[in-house]
Amino acid sequence: MRYAAKLEGAGGKSLPPVHLWNPDYCGEIDLVIKRDGTWFHEGTPIGRARLVRLFSTVLRHEGERHFLVTPVEKLGICVEDVPFIAVLMRREGESERQRLVFTTNVGDEAVAGAEHNLVFRKDPETGEGAPYIDVRAGLEARIARAVFYDLVALGETHQIDGEEKFGVWSDGVFFPFGSASEVFVKGS
Repeated sequence: MRYAAKLEGAGGKSLPPVHLWNPDYCGEIDLVIKRDGTWFHEGTPIGRARLVRLFSTVLRHEGERHFLVTPVEKLGICVEDVPFIAVLMRREGESERQRLVFTTNVGDEAVAGAEHNLVFRKDPETGEGAPYIDVRAGLEARIARAVFYDLVALGETHQIDGEEKFGVWSDGVFFPFGSASEVFVKGS
């Protein structure tokens, strides 16, 4: 996978405490995170994975906006959907006890569970359900299509409030994709 090489050595380092920094807003910077996870500066893709990783560590989500934050400045950026893409998933354990660990295109890891919610929302472009995972501090990753297929392969039905739901377990939490009858009718 092309992302795997970019991720080598990306994780493991602690993140700066951007949640503690409260600098003055300094304006906008021409930085756009496209829907496919590509970062652009002044209309040009940023080709250096380490630079993208660096920027991602000082990214903060406030309300409907995203900002790059340092101890002395806060710059608004444009994010078309969410800032990250979950490009890898690994499964630890089985059934209700399994843990699903997602790795983003910038090397962050999140275990779907009580602290990292897995949600399904309508894709604004296609109208189809799209899965997202909370990564950190209000920042989300959209789950890449190939990873979503792996996720669906782990799916099972579970009764919630008297209705059969289709979804996955991770870290003791069941995350429904939708009603089992709806999912199976569309998928057949």
